[in-house]
Amino acid sequence: MDPSNQPPGATPPPPAYQNKHAGYSPSFPSQPVPQGSYAQGPYPGQTVVSMQPAVNLTFTPLAKPEPDYLCYSIFTMMCCCCSFLGIGAMVFSSFTQNANYSGQRALAEKNSKMARILNHLAVAVGITIFVLLIISQFVFKE
Repeated sequence: MDPSNQPPGATPPPPAYQNKHAGYSPSFPSQPVPQGSYAQGPYPGQTVVSMQPAVNLTFTPLAKPEPDYLCYSIFTMMCCCCSFLGIGAMVFSSFTQNANYSGQRALAEKNSKMARILNHLAVAVGITIFVLLIISQFVFKE
């Protein structure tokens, strides 16, 4: 815009853009690049934390799973007098199923054996209590 065409009292426009910056040379000389290692170390007083890469584990179910004795555990929990042994057997049956699914044979064998022992023990205690009740009825009847 030409300053002669401006109305009276108007402010003059800003100066036109010039491609020169005050204090800088028109071209920048190339900077020397230092040679050597560029490994960044820790700041003084800073602790170093090293992280291990993430490991993804995939489990495959066992081809021949261990028996879990779940039905036996339900039977001993419901029908035997010693239901707390049946509950324990049910818990170990569940652990056996989880170990079979995740492919841990040693853990599945251990839990399966414990479930079987608790089930046998619950049946033995239940039969013993049942027999003692029958005997006591005949002895005290007379």
